[in-house]
Amino acid sequence: MKKILQLILSLTLISAVCAAVLAIVNNATKERIASLDKLKAEKAARDVMPGVAVVVACEDPEAPGDESLKAFVGYADEAKTKVVAYAVPGISTKGYGGDIRLMVGLTPERTVISYQKLAAGETPGLGAKLSTPEFIARFKDQPAAGVAVTKDGGKIEALTSATITSRAVCDAINDAVKRLEPELGMLLLVQRRLLEDGRDLLVAFLLRL
Repeated sequence: MKKILQLILSLTLISAVCAAVLAIVNNATKERIASLDKLKAEKAARDVMPGVAVVVACEDPEAPGDESLKAFVGYADEAKTKVVAYAVPGISTKGYGGDIRLMVGLTPERTVISYQKLAAGETPGLGAKLSTPEFIARFKDQPAAGVAVTKDGGKIEALTSATITSRAVCDAINDAVKRLEPELGMLLLVQRRLLEDGRDLLVAFLLRL
């Protein structure tokens, strides 16, 4: 009986130590991972909005602080007077290997510019072709809302032997369009604040003259 109690105590101590070590590692790497995710999202946003002069980030109003759900607005000029593109995350739970997360570039008219994969668990080979320039190009200039593969009545030719993955990409793009509408209000608020800050700086400068 004594040996059993000693064994239970030993296992309990080992479990506690392992849990403590995992907690320390998690806390030590959490900020680093979040920073890398932020950089990855910002790079993807610029990649799907080629040619923009300025990119401004905007939080998802339903998930403030979540870097993975931030949208971006692209301006044609440094003064931020003309919006020419949006980069919005889109998520599909219908991938062959799990969730597919994309950064989708959209015009103000809601047509697709391009997309970049943020995360996907698709099988190597056929499913992984969702990131190839040839497949991405099939979406260019297509209306984002309701985009679908030809088997579902749409205009997108699915990847050979990877229809599930192709449908999931379409689903993620549709999700991005849905996310853009509430986030657009936040983007416009950011733009207004930037303009107000600019006016405040101008007033302060004039007062010093």
